[in-house]
Amino acid sequence: MVSTRALWAGRLLSSLAILFLIFDGMIKLPPLEIVTATMKELGYPTTESFARLLGIVTLACTALYAWPRTALLGAVLLTGLFGGAIATHLRIGSPLLSHTLFGLYLGILVWGGLWLRDERVRRVMPVVIQ
Repeated sequence: MVSTRALWAGRLLSSLAILFLIFDGMIKLPPLEIVTATMKELGYPTTESFARLLGIVTLACTALYAWPRTALLGAVLLTGLFGGAIATHLRIGSPLLSHTLFGLYLGILVWGGLWLRDERVRRVMPVVIQ
């Protein structure tokens, strides 16, 4: 059984990740000027349809993560998305701590939140603190 404190801490961490990812997905739908400029710097197509596709994928994975029954699938898919972002920043030589590892920070937030609020994840990934 998950304690009340762990459950609420997990919900808080997950909520922070979800809010950021909703913001990230939503700015890609119009898409905003900053999105197309950044995509150009990263070496991706700057078409509106490509930006929208990335936004839809981000929002869909986030929705899966936000829904408790599909949270594990959402976390796995988001991990893939974050891995792609890390690989992109490694490829172009972005600053390590601020840009390249940002996907890792989000992954820790996503998985940490899920670990705290879901007993099944704790059984698969036990953490023993001595």
